[in-house]
Amino acid sequence: MEALVMSEKVTSIAPIQSHINNVFIHVSDLKKSVEWYAELLGITVEMDKVESPVHNIPVTGQTGLSLDDHTFDPSFHRAPGSGPMFNLFAPDIDAAYADIKEKNIKIIREIEWHGEVAWFNVEDPDGNVVMVCNC
Repeated sequence: MEALVMSEKVTSIAPIQSHINNVFIHVSDLKKSVEWYAELLGITVEMDKVESPVHNIPVTGQTGLSLDDHTFDPSFHRAPGSGPMFNLFAPDIDAAYADIKEKNIKIIREIEWHGEVAWFNVEDPDGNVVMVCNC
């Protein structure tokens, strides 16, 4: 199945550009979360180079993915929401689902199809919800 394009390329004339530069995920245990996201994405991370407070997960594309344990800010209160924070692209949703099942990653919403668009949700060690979507 060919991936669906959800939006057109937009050129911004404002001082703030109209693209997402980086996604921050607030975590309680940085090393544990780095291991989890590395397993989810099938990448290798040199764990001895993971240092608090922030670790950038290597990703493709323009948008970065940073895990932040907020050790520099003792007043910070981490409160995961009940909905997805972002989605990760999986052109073959069934293969992605099978991979997640094989890795024993917690699935909190089964695959849903709406026409050619499909997704499912997983939960990271801190309760953050991540959507896996074919678009």
